[in-house]
Amino acid sequence: MQQVTIVGTGYVGFSLALLLAQQHKVIAYDIDKHRIDEIKRKISPIKQDNFAKEFFEKNDLDIRATTSKHTAYSTSNFIILAVPTNFNEETNNFDTTILKTVIHDIIEHNQHATIIIKSTIPIGFTEEIKKEFNADNIFFCPEFLREGQSLYDNLYPSRIVIGSKSDAAFEFKDILIQCAKLDESSISVVFTNSSEAEAIKLFSNSYLAMRVAFFNEIDTFCIAKNLNPKEIINGVSLDPRIGDFYNNPSFGYGGYCLPKDTKQLLSNFDCIPSTLIKSVIDSNVIRKKFIADDIELLQPTVVGIYRLTMKSGSDNFRESAVQDIMESLATNKIEIIIYEPEVKEAFFKTHPVIKSIAKFKSKADLILANRVDSELSDVLNKIYTRDIYTRD
Repeated sequence: MQQVTIVGTGYVGFSLALLLAQQHKVIAYDIDKHRIDEIKRKISPIKQDNFAKEFFEKNDLDIRATTSKHTAYSTSNFIILAVPTNFNEETNNFDTTILKTVIHDIIEHNQHATIIIKSTIPIGFTEEIKKEFNADNIFFCPEFLREGQSLYDNLYPSRIVIGSKSDAAFEFKDILIQCAKLDESSISVVFTNSSEAEAIKLFSNSYLAMRVAFFNEIDTFCIAKNLNPKEIINGVSLDPRIGDFYNNPSFGYGGYCLPKDTKQLLSNFDCIPSTLIKSVIDSNVIRKKFIADDIELLQPTVVGIYRLTMKSGSDNFRESAVQDIMESLATNKIEIIIYEPEVKEAFFKTHPVIKSIAKFKSKADLILANRVDSELSDVLNKIYTRDIYTRD
């Protein structure tokens, strides 16, 4: 049995804590006292993952939550970092300030622990940080978690990528596999260097962004040419080399990962000849503008935004495409109202948030829904959506 500290109790960190606490002693560390207090009271801090919530409540897990750096860092064998690294538009890079501070604090308290970075980072960051701190006990291990399915994806991993070939890396691989619900023979494991592991993470998410952009462009073409997008996408997706996944049109990609990861990968290309990643980013911008223009042709007076979140069962509306569309419409003097239960304030970006779904539906003469929900079934004549499969 190992003692493992996990820094950060968001959907990456806490789902990993749940996974490992089945067989190991886990210390969950966060500077957010409210989140730590929730964990101590057996309340999951990742609200939208019902599977994780039930798993935490029903299982006897060895999780100790703390806001103390000394408690978190001083005695653990493995310390896993799952802290935020948002993309900084000014520096054209991930902001790794928090990550560097945490690594500095860990080394001050415990020079012998293996530090495993789960936060998404620029390609080459781990090698740079090892040189900066003169430490060989740091490696990158990317996460591949779907929003709202974070614990499930840890328990049933699609693959495990570890950016080190050290003894500690093989030991960490064993820990992950022992705690998973799949047989070891069915889990693909890749051992590589940290820079290659960092690239695997960014290229994976950029490919998914490219798929979203591709099927959105099919849909844009169909709107402009008055063609049936569902029939075309069905026909295209029947090719087994293409497949029937990530093919449901939307207002554009957004969320925690795809926007920032594509931008970071483009930044890492720097002077390397390339056009594809930039085209994916540009395509997403163009898609949102096209949708806004298409809505304006309908000449609505009051546009209701049904959910700012990216998809059903989510509390995430970071960089959601509908926000850019909303602001474009507002610039053209169209009144905007919002229905979003995750927003507790009376206004969001100057637009009123309507708490009653009935009042929202009655006041809006056009309702934008990135994903259609059953509670809109009585106002389908008001709905503007590109959700042709009624799924995420």
